[in-house]
Parts: sequence; C-alpha cells; structure tokens
Amino acid sequence: MSRRLFIQVYLTFLAIVVLFCVLASLAWWLVRDDRPHPDLYRGLGTVLMEVLPPAGAPQRELDAALARLGKSLDSRLTIRDQDGRLLGHHGKPLALPPSDTRRGGWRKGHMIGPVFSFPLPDGRIVQLRPERPSTTGPALGFLAALALLAVAVALGAYPLARRVAGRLERLQARVEALGAGDLSTRIEIEGRDEIAALAKSFNEAAARIQALVEAQRNTLAAASHELRSPLARIRMAVELLVERNDPELRARIERDVAELDGLIEEILLASRLDTLEKPALRERLDLRDLVAEEAGRAGAEVSGDSAAVDGERHLLARMIRNLIENAGRHAPGGPIEVEVRAQDGRAILRVLDRGPGGPEEDRERIFEPFYRRPGMREGKDKGVGLGLALVRQIARRHDGTAVCRPRDGGGTCFEIVFPAAED
Repeated sequence: MSRRLFIQVYLTFLAIVVLFCVLASLAWWLVRDDRPHPDLYRGLGTVLMEVLPPAGAPQRELDAALARLGKSLDSRLTIRDQDGRLLGHHGKPLALPPSDTRRGGWRKGHMIGPVFSFPLPDGRIVQLRPERPSTTGPALGFLAALALLAVAVALGAYPLARRVAGRLERLQARVEALGAGDLSTRIEIEGRDEIAALAKSFNEAAARIQALVEAQRNTLAAASHELRSPLARIRMAVELLVERNDPELRARIERDVAELDGLIEEILLASRLDTLEKPALRERLDLRDLVAEEAGRAGAEVSGDSAAVDGERHLLARMIRNLIENAGRHAPGGPIEVEVRAQDGRAILRVLDRGPGGPEEDRERIFEPFYRRPGMREGKDKGVGLGLALVRQIARRHDGTAVCRPRDGGGTCFEIVFPAAED
C-alpha cells in the first residue's frame, strides 16, 4: 500500500511536468510569430526584381531565372501577376496565397512548411517555400530544452516524493505496531508540516491509550486484591451463620456486604470517569451550597463566598464528600475546615485538616487508584484507595485541577480549582 502511495506521488510529479511541457509547446506553436516587418518583404521584392526578368519578358528567360534562383536558395518558387494568375514556377507550383499575405508575409502552420510571399515593384508576387524549413532547428531546440527540463524535474522530484512517502510508511508501521499491542511505540517528529502534526497527534493519542490501559490494568489488579478481603470475611461469616444464629455476626456480614457494594460502586464510577466524555447534564450550581450540605453531615466548618460552577451535582457532591471523609480518616477528632472562594474567574475549594500530613513524594501518588501509604492496611484505614483518585477524576471532568499541599502550622490542604461559570 505504501509502495503504491510512493508511486502515485512520484507519477503525479511527472504528470505535472509532462502537462507543462505539452502546454508550453502548444503555446509556443500558436503564438510564435517571427515574421519580419512588411517593409523587409518589400525590400526583398526589390532585390528579386533585379534578378528576375521584367514583366513581358519571354517565358524561357523567366523560367531560366526562376531555376537559377530556386537552385541557389534550395527552394520552390512560383511567380504570379497581381491578379493571382500563374506566370512561372520552379518545382511544383505553390498555391495561391491568401489576400492578406499577397503584399508580403508568410503563412505558418502549413503542412509543407512556411510559404513566403514577396511583392515586386511591378505588382507581381513571388512565392518561396524552402525545401528545409529554417524553423525546424528552433523547434527542435525548444523541444530538447523542454525534454531536459522534464528530466531535471523528474530527478529532483524523486527524493521529495521518496521522503514524503517514507515518512508516511514509518507512520503506517507505527500505527500497525500500536494495533498489534505495542503501546510504547512512538513516531519521531520530522519537520513542521502536516505530516509532523499528524505524528505529534499520534504520539499524544498513543500516550493517552497507554496511560488508560495501564490504569485499567492497575485498577483491575488492585480491585481483585481488594475484593478478596471482604469476600473472604463474608464466606467465613456465612459458614458460621449456618452453625449458629448470631445477631452480631449478621451485622458484621451486612457491614462487609455494604463495604463490598461501596467498593464496586467506586470502581464502576472510576471506570466511567476514565472515558473521554464530558458531563452530559451540566447545570449552574453554587459550590458553597454543595459544600454546606456535605459538611453538615460530617460536622465540618464552612467559610467563604458563593462561587457558581457548571457541572454535575452528584459528581461534585461525591468529590466534596470524599475530601471530607479523607480528612476525617487521617485527622480523627481534629477540626475539618472547608473554604470556598471566587477569585479571578475561578471557583476555589479548600479542605483543611490538622492531621499528621505526609511526605512530599506521596502528594501525587495519593491520587493514584488503590494507593495507600505504607502501614495504612492494618485496620487503621477504612478506605480502599479510590476516594482521592475519584476526586482528581471528577475535577478534571469539570476542567479543574486537584492538588495536595502542606498546611501552615501542620496538617494537609487539598485545593480544587474550577473555572467559574460563564455569565
């Protein structure tokens, strides 16, 4: 396929050159006019008058003069009177010239070559056709120049066509490698043209696909690990419940089922947010009202201004709930503060706690699915590591950002920035 593309590109260049040569030749043939000035024909007629016998001379003198002149000029000659009647000739008589050339001129495009007409001072007309037209040399030279031009352009077009087709061949090879499962394949960007832009778009798409597949793979691996614990507890509890009717055991089974149900819900939500779709049901919302609803359930303190955003209510509420629950989990018993600010065309949400904080290298990793700090799996952390991952996914879905930074005086500050709703 790529070979055919190269041939098509190269043949296109050649076709353009051939078309140019044909049109240039046609234009030269149609518009060329190397006829001398009419005065020159009249002057040549005066010279011929000195060579030819005068009007009324015997026919044999006229024929002898035409024969000598025709042999000297290697041409066919015909002489006519001013009315066009044939008076004499050397070689086959030439046809009567058109009226516009009887006073001097030549006819181009004739099948037997150009025919020149010379008016004599006494009114007679001498017609001359060279046996070897002088226009053959210039025409052949012009055609030879066009042929050389075509060869030069063909040779010059080859590396250009080869380069364009070669870049497309490499692009095709990388696309096939990506389709075969090599997600790390990339294309070297050459130049700044449309093919380079296509290569850049391919690299960005390949990087996005690789990130999504790796995230999906990591999510499935972590989810399979996280699902084993509640399932094992439920299996053991069900076996015990069969042996004895224990209300406490029944309550524990219900908690494990609720934990498993919540985990599945978060996995499904994270998977849906990984798609490229934008929010389908946006509405104008007051971020402070949403914060007040979620903070009221957890007893968190709310401060700040009203800030309008466009988004999905249930997703934004879930994001705020996850942030508050995360603060309560890592700073138990401590105050949780939530701030809302409208500033410079942005809506800013901050959730602050006085917990122990964490190392700087964890401030990005905590937004990864199923990531929990070392030592947080022994019953101290009731989450499964998806809460903050959902926070960042929901923020990005609404064209926002989510970051974690240390709080002055100790603790942690989670800051979410959205573009403010348009008026």
